[in-house]
Amino acid sequence: MASNPVNLEETLPRADYLDEDRFALERRAIFHAEWFCAGRLEGLDEKGDYRLADIAGERILLVRGDDAILRGFHNVCRHRGAELVPLEGPHSGRFAAGIRCPYHSWTYRLNGELYATPHFDVDKACLGLHAAEVDAWGGYVFVRIAAGTQRLAEMLGPIPQRIRRYPMSELRIGHRIDYRVRANWKVILENYNECYHCGGVHPELCKIVPAFRKGGGSGLAWDQGIPQREGTNTFTMTGTTRRAAFPGLDEEEKVRHKGELIYPNLLLSLSMDHAASFTLWPRAAGITDIVCEFLFHPDEMARADFDASDAVEFWDLVNRQDWAICESVQRGMGSTAFQTGYYAPMEDLSLDIRDYVRSRLERLT
Repeated sequence: MASNPVNLEETLPRADYLDEDRFALERRAIFHAEWFCAGRLEGLDEKGDYRLADIAGERILLVRGDDAILRGFHNVCRHRGAELVPLEGPHSGRFAAGIRCPYHSWTYRLNGELYATPHFDVDKACLGLHAAEVDAWGGYVFVRIAAGTQRLAEMLGPIPQRIRRYPMSELRIGHRIDYRVRANWKVILENYNECYHCGGVHPELCKIVPAFRKGGGSGLAWDQGIPQREGTNTFTMTGTTRRAAFPGLDEEEKVRHKGELIYPNLLLSLSMDHAASFTLWPRAAGITDIVCEFLFHPDEMARADFDASDAVEFWDLVNRQDWAICESVQRGMGSTAFQTGYYAPMEDLSLDIRDYVRSRLERLT
């Protein structure tokens, strides 16, 4: 039998979605080698603010220093390897002074320098915390665990320019939903990157954006934004809201929807009044945690009648539809009959995901 009898582009093979050994390679080649989005900067604003980020099994402590610089450190004491922030403890908060290991009280300054070793002295200059690279864009913090040469701006490419009129850095979190999805992270990205499924999976979404069902979701100009049904301008059940449009948007952006995929784990869906932000946290070959945050302009959030529920209700419905179909795909790929899938012509954007993963894994050989 021919390897591709239907003359369609093939997906990655089943092992790339199901095997833990393959996931371990992705951990090395992607999650620990690339800039990984570790969430919003919100909550890391003041001196001593910290958050523990679990990046595919490597726990990184993000800390705002006395000098206002945000740094990242491996969550490991230089003495005996104890966790600085225990796994069972609060994963965010504020250090009153320094970072104290709960085991033997070795204590570090907020910039990672060792300054106290109870009951004996040691050359502290060579025993600072192990650092990870940290950078920021658009109100998000990005971490790179392994040393590299690519700057964050290079990885982001043209995305900041495409959404330059959306005030991403100014937005604040109005609501958050945490999901656990029993599907491979690439299944979720591939689902996000096409709308071939929208007509059958998202009837409510297609009422707001009829273009999502036309031609199986083909010919969508994401760079310009996807036009909504006349009389609607946002993603809610009615397609309308009392919230004002973000200041600075052009007239088309006030009635169109934009989406961006920032490899490897940040998905942005932009409406005129809010952003639905998804950070993916791969846990295993078949498990991905997703943090969905709803971002609003602080001026709107300051209003006495601010209510995020119209956007939250709509997105939670659409999200659960997506997660259910992704979990179904994951279960289906577990069949011995499945060896590879195929991309329909209107799913061409998912080829980028396949090629991205392949190119990163090739660097290990």
